[in-house]
Formats: sequence, C-alpha cells, structure tokens
Amino acid sequence: MKSHKPTYYLTLSATLLAVCVVVLGAYTRLTDAGLGCPDWPGCYGFMWMPETPDEIIQAEELYPHAPFEAEKAWPEMVHRYFASSLGFIIILINFFNWKHRDRVKQPVKLPMFLLGLVIIQGLFGMWTVTLSLWPQVVTAHLLGGFATLSLLWLLALRLDNQPWPQPSIPIRYWDNLRPLAMLGLILVIIQIALGGWLSSNYAALACPDFPTCQNQLLPDMDMASGFNFFQGIGPNYLGGQLDGDARVAIHFAHRIGAVVVTVYLLFLIMQLYRNSAQTPLKSLTHIILFLLIVQLGLGISNVVFSLPLWVAVAHNAGGALLLLSLVTLNYRLFKTTSAMF
Repeated sequence: MKSHKPTYYLTLSATLLAVCVVVLGAYTRLTDAGLGCPDWPGCYGFMWMPETPDEIIQAEELYPHAPFEAEKAWPEMVHRYFASSLGFIIILINFFNWKHRDRVKQPVKLPMFLLGLVIIQGLFGMWTVTLSLWPQVVTAHLLGGFATLSLLWLLALRLDNQPWPQPSIPIRYWDNLRPLAMLGLILVIIQIALGGWLSSNYAALACPDFPTCQNQLLPDMDMASGFNFFQGIGPNYLGGQLDGDARVAIHFAHRIGAVVVTVYLLFLIMQLYRNSAQTPLKSLTHIILFLLIVQLGLGISNVVFSLPLWVAVAHNAGGALLLLSLVTLNYRLFKTTSAMF
C-alpha cells in the first residue's frame, strides 16, 4: 500500500471543516441570521459580539437601524470564524504543497486555485452583509462554498495516492460512462444553484402543498421576475422582495430540476449497476442511490412540514454529500481510464 502524499490529512481535515462551514451557512441563512451582525468583519464593532448590558447599549447606539439580537448574532459569528479557520488551513495546505512541489504528481495549481477561491468567498461574505442579503450575492456565496468543499475533496482524492482497482470489463464501457457521469455532476450543480436562488429569495414555502403547487399542477408563475438576475440593490432583502408569482416560479423550477436530476441519476445508476459485480464502483453506486433517496425525502418533507429548520439544514448537507459523491465518481472514472494507457 502506498503512503499518502504530504498534506493529505490536512486536506481531509479542511474538507470536514468545509462541510461544517456549509452546514453553518445554511443554518445562518435559514434562521434569518445573515444580518445578525450589521458590520463586517466584526459584530457591532466587537471581535465577537456584544455581551454585557453596556456593550449592547453601545452597539445599538452605533447601529440604531439594527437592534441587537443575540440569537442571530452568534450563528453569524460562529460561521465567520469557522470560515476564517478554513481559509487559514487552506493557506497551510498551499505552503506545504509548495514545499513538496518537487515530488511526483504533487498538486500545486489546485491548492493555489482554492486559495484564490476562498479569498473571493471572503469578499462575497462581506458583500452578503454590506449589500443586505442581495440574492445574487447570497447565491454566489452559497455556490462558492459548495465549490470550495468540492475542490478540497478533489484535492484529498488526488493526495490519497492509493491504487484504484482496475475493471475487468472493456475500456469502451468506461469511456461511455465518463460523459454520463460528467452530465450528472453538471445537473446536480445546476440544481444546487436553483436551491440557492430559492433560498436567497425566500421561496421555499411558495408552494405549500405537494405534489401540486398552489393546488394546481401548473400554477400561475412569473418566470421573468423570478429569474431576473439584474434586479437592483434594495435597502434590505431579509424576507425577500419578490411577489408571490415570482416566488412560485422559483420554487416550481426547483421542483422540475429535482425531477430531472432524479430521473437522470437513476438512469446513471442503472448504467453503473450493469456489470457492477465486475467493477470497483459498486459501493459508490450504492452511496449515490442512498443519497438521492434521502435528498428526495428531505425535499418533500420541507414542503409537507412547512420547512422545519433541521430538515432544511439536512437538505443542504445532503446536497453537499450528493455533490461530493458525483465528484468522486467522475474522478474515479477519469483516473481509471487514464491509468489504462
């Protein structure tokens, strides 16, 4: 068994921390705590948040338009500090990967790209606050978080350095799977983007019934307003500013996306199960199927039970895990086929 490449365990730790950051971000967003601290990077002018009565009075004098709410300030600051810790670890990963850059196939460009991405994420985090939850920025911040998590996991896979069992089936079969798996990954990313747009526009309960929407199979919708990505920057987007038909359009699009992703992933899973006893992808296929079923259940539960907090947070976490499973699948298919030549 080959030894892991340098920084493998550090990268794996960063990946786990990135999962926490994604989950904390979802919790912050779903508890309406995104503006729990009206300034950035501090909180009402403090490094943590005001705690004593005098500090709270000072904070409210400094920001009279934003009364202090401890139950919203602490999730925001915990999320910020976890994200900052992740950024520091990514800096360490870059340092050690650069130090070992002369080793064979030691990744250098991917860690550097991750560092650039996490810096941009910090800017989006700042703009999320300073632009008062502008949906375009909130959605971009969410996608950036998922991208950071995915690339950290990809880096961990590259640093794993363990041999991957070679298939005992024709190469043609694997060549056919690669574009199918890549399309599955793209569809999941699009669905996550739709989910981010839905969340940032507070459209999760625009259709309170299931499987119908507003008691109709095809409800009244305003797609133009719902997907107007050039809407102006308003004073405050907490609670959303779109009208009912626009929110219904966003919610309905997310449902349609869920149907498309489900049907396609089931098709992909069927292709993977063909000759699965002869391939090293059997366990991964089981995981993808399990995560898909869980995601469907959580998504439906969000509607039926009116968006329970922990169900909604779990739905975000499930989306992240499904994304990572597709990243793993694509990496394994690429690595296996490229290793044959």
